[in-house]
Amino acid sequence: MKRSRLYDDHTKRGASFIEQGGWDVPAHYGDAASEHLAVRRGVGVADLSHRGKLRVTGEDRVKWLQSVISNDILPLATGQGIYSSLLTHKGKMVTYFRVYQLGEALMLEDVGEIGDATFSALRKFLLFGTKAKMENCAETWGLLLVSGPKAPELIRTAFGTDSSSLKPLSFVSVDIDGHAGMLIRAEETGETDVEILLPADGLKAAWDRCWSHGEPLGLRPFGTHALESLRVEAGLPKAGADLNENIVPPEANLEGKAFSLTKGCYPGQEVVARMDTYGSVRRRLVGLVLEDAQVPPAGSKLFSGDREVGWITSAVRSPSLGKVIAFGFPLRDFTPPGTALTVEINGERKPATVHALPFVKGS
Repeated sequence: MKRSRLYDDHTKRGASFIEQGGWDVPAHYGDAASEHLAVRRGVGVADLSHRGKLRVTGEDRVKWLQSVISNDILPLATGQGIYSSLLTHKGKMVTYFRVYQLGEALMLEDVGEIGDATFSALRKFLLFGTKAKMENCAETWGLLLVSGPKAPELIRTAFGTDSSSLKPLSFVSVDIDGHAGMLIRAEETGETDVEILLPADGLKAAWDRCWSHGEPLGLRPFGTHALESLRVEAGLPKAGADLNENIVPPEANLEGKAFSLTKGCYPGQEVVARMDTYGSVRRRLVGLVLEDAQVPPAGSKLFSGDREVGWITSAVRSPSLGKVIAFGFPLRDFTPPGTALTVEINGERKPATVHALPFVKGS
């Protein structure tokens, strides 16, 4: 099992661990609901070093990646990023990630805990003779997430950088005790999210700096359980759980975000373009609120009357709302907010109501 360089620090702070993508990852530090609310009301820090991270170099790096992925990276200037996906030839989502333009290289960060899936999938397209090199940085680079209304204040005092003017997926370079890193305006919780991406040798220094400046602000560590409830409340789908080979990007409301209709050919492009031309999206990602129900497992079936109309992907108990909330993919006739459905849990059908996303708007 792989471990972050901060494993001992998490243990000292009372972390309980779970396995994700072959890594030991903090699940919580004793009270996931309190960690969740700390992010909503103040500031929290999470270690996301287990996330998939790739670095692409070589003179063909942009040309090669542009030909393979679903979004248009040619307009990116240094310091900018964009969402994209890799699709099958049938338009289904293999993986979902962010691409950052560093100038001398491109960096990819998975949106979701899917291990080496993106590296393995892209490597199949890196043909002999292509002047591009792909480095798997999962273990050699670390990643911290600072989230909450007080995140900009913590970033400013700890790293001397004003992150408040950064647009989503844009970043600035930062030196942390001699380690060249990036401060990225991310989208993870619905609050102000700033990621610190840097070589793993500098991870401890960045973590300690967060704590030395963050404790006066009430900084709390938060684990996977709190991150998951924050993410679902914010209406943000991720690779693996929600975005996978059951789904075509338009079904996940990713128009204008993760794929281009004008950049030219890439695997799955014809399917996506045809959906746009004919408006033939069969189902859509929606929010669901479940009254008086336990958290349904992924794959639980959705019904309208006796007709099966879709399935659940991610589901959590929302600390902000005090209710079970979920993402679902019903057929498009059953997607308007307020639509009454049922979800099958342990052989019983429980009422569920379609809810507009996000469930909770950040402060």
